[in-house]
Parts: sequence; structure tokens; C-alpha cells
Amino acid sequence: MSGKVAQRMHINLASPFILEMWVIIFLVEFVKGSLLVALLPVYMENILGISVTVVGFAFAMQYLGDNLFRSPSGWVMERIGYRWTMTGALLLILVAVGMIIYAKDAVWLSAACLILGIGTSPLWPCTMTGITELAGSTESGSSGAAMGAVEMASLAGTGIGPIVVNFLMDHGGQTYHSIFLVLMGCAAAVAAVALLLPSRIGAHAPHAIVRGGGEGPVAVRRKTKPLESLKRTFHQVRTTLKVSRLLFPALFLQAFAIGLMTPVVTLFARSELHVTPNQFSLLLIAGGGITVLALIPAGKLVDRIGTTVFLNIGFLLAAGSLAFFSQVRWLPLAFCAVALVGISYALILPAWNAFLAKQVPKGERGTVWGLFLTLQGSGMVAGPVISGKLWDTVGHSTPFLASAFVMVLLFGLHLLIVHRTKRKLGTG
Repeated sequence: MSGKVAQRMHINLASPFILEMWVIIFLVEFVKGSLLVALLPVYMENILGISVTVVGFAFAMQYLGDNLFRSPSGWVMERIGYRWTMTGALLLILVAVGMIIYAKDAVWLSAACLILGIGTSPLWPCTMTGITELAGSTESGSSGAAMGAVEMASLAGTGIGPIVVNFLMDHGGQTYHSIFLVLMGCAAAVAAVALLLPSRIGAHAPHAIVRGGGEGPVAVRRKTKPLESLKRTFHQVRTTLKVSRLLFPALFLQAFAIGLMTPVVTLFARSELHVTPNQFSLLLIAGGGITVLALIPAGKLVDRIGTTVFLNIGFLLAAGSLAFFSQVRWLPLAFCAVALVGISYALILPAWNAFLAKQVPKGERGTVWGLFLTLQGSGMVAGPVISGKLWDTVGHSTPFLASAFVMVLLFGLHLLIVHRTKRKLGTG
């Protein structure tokens, strides 16, 4: 009887680490969504008189800082623990918002956006590493529900931030300065929550969380010279990371598919569907709301059934619904298409992260997660560039058709990765 109970044991979503990271992710994405979606584009163009090209460059600096520092921040986290890595980085968000308040030219605003990106860079390596370690300490080793929970926090923060800011601007009569101060308060709050994080997570039980400095291997690492430690890290990653080479293009393509859609969704809705701002908000709720609501149930099913079925169905459903969306011009059908896209991503996101978690070796988890997330993030850099080119030169439906084609490629790559993994296990 006890064996059956242990076999069903999964990560406790109410554990301190999961709850703390949920709050941190929500508040960080709330601040980022408020700044990047609602505040900075209008503030930089209308108030400071900065060109749209420079605004785009400043935003690129934010993403560059986030993406480039993910792997180094994972490496740092392995050495000094979750608490101080996250606290130190999140304090940079406070610095960045403070710089934005007083910056008057493009150079300082771009520098602030770069610091903002660096400040958010440890967020996902630390989250994914912690969930992977918690999953490894359970009998099932499943992480789908936990992955769904943190993705829900991310999507909720990104969506709610701009809504709250727009409400404060339109109905609360707040100035830019006062809203920036509110965001500084949120940044200070998230740094305070980070102080509650554990230094490290124990290896034997999901609640064995070390809140002190730690002994043993951690102490040894701290005595090692940084250069020697870095060399040892590279050697350990090379020797322990046994994944299919097909995983690396799959990581790029997974974010690339999203990047193709991101910059043109609003343009498509206005130019092809002729929606009002309120109708467009409803479209976003139809897609994003369904995704958020379905993430945790989908994650729990991933823990029970496995990732393969969900990824296969999710990739094919996303491909079909994106192609469908690119062709519709009647608003009710557009709502149906967007809802299907939302369902497909609710299937993909927790399953994909759980699938990646199984590929991460026990040694240097933070570094490997940082590497994975950097490769994945590079797709978000390339996607918008190619999307804009396709929009201008080929047609308004083309970015969505290209994204659908990428989803079909991901379906094929995933099948090959699973097949090769099973074949290796069979011959082993």
C-alpha cells in the first residue's frame, strides 16, 4: 500500500519554494508587462520624444540582457544558492526602474532596459532548477503540475500588469512618475520575497529545504578558484549532458514559433479583422485566459500520463489553429481560432518544460537550465525580425503560417527525439 502511495507522490504545489517563486514570477512579470507593454512605448515616444526605432533598440537591450545572462546566473546560483542569486538580481530591477524615472535620453533608457534584463535573467533558471530538484526528490519524478503553476503566474503577471497600468492612467488620473513609483514598490516587494527563498534544496525529500548556508559540496565550491570552478563546470556539463542533438534546434524553434506571432498579432487584428480595442482585449482574454485556466489541470495530467501525448497533440493543434487563424476574417471564427491556440499552448507549456526537466543531469542543473533557456530565448530574438520581414514583403497571413509550419517541425523533431531515446534505452 505504501509503495502505491509513494508512486503517486508528486511535488506539493503548496510547498514554500513553489509559493515563493509563484509570487516572485507574478510580480516580476507584472513589472515587466507594465513597463514594456503599457508604459515605456508611450512614455519614450510621446513624453521624451524618442523615435520608435530607438524604442525598439531599448527593448532589444532588455531582452539581450535577460538572454545573455541566463546561463551565467544559473552557474552563479549553483555556487551561492537561490536566495542571494535572486535577491541580488531582483534589486537590479529596482535600480532599472529608478533610472527610467530620471533618464531623459536614449542612452540612459537603453542602459536601464539592459539592467532590467540582467535583473530578470536568473528568474527562469532558478525556477526550473528548483522544480527539477523537487521533482527528483519525489518517487514519480514528475514536474508537470509545478511547471503549469509557474507558467500560470508568468502569464497572469504579464497580462494583469498592463491592464492595471492602463486603468490607473485612464481612470485613476495617475501620472507616469507616480506609476513608476508604484512599480518601484513592486520591485522592492519582490526582492523582499526573494530573501525568503532557501539557499539550497535538499536531495532526499520535497520538503528538505536548506535555509542556512549549507555544508559539504557547497563549502568546497566556495573555496575553489572561480576559473578552476568554471573549467570544472564545462567539463561536467560535457560529460553529463547526454541529450539528443535534435533537442537544440527544438529549443530554438519552440520560442521562434512564438516570436513569429508576437509583433504582428495586434497589427493583424486591426488591419485584417478590423477589431476595436475592446474587442482585441476580449481576443487576448479568449486566448490567454484559456491558457492560464488550463495550465495546472494540464500539468497534473502530464504528471499522470506523461509528456509525449500532450506534446504531440499540442504541436499539431497549434499548427492547425494558427493556420486557421491566419485565414479567418469573421470575428466569431477568430475567437474560435484564438481559443484553440490557447488550448494548444496549455497542453504544450507544462509538458515541454517537464520534458526538458527530464533531459537535465543532476550535476550543474542551474547551468544546464540556463543553457537551455538561452538557446530557447534566441528564438524570441530571431522570430520578430523575420516576422516583420514576412509581413512587409510576403503578406499579412504569412507570419502565422510560418509559425504553424514551425509547429509541424517541432512535432517531427519531438517524435525523433523520443524514438532515439527509447532506442538507446532499449539497447542499453
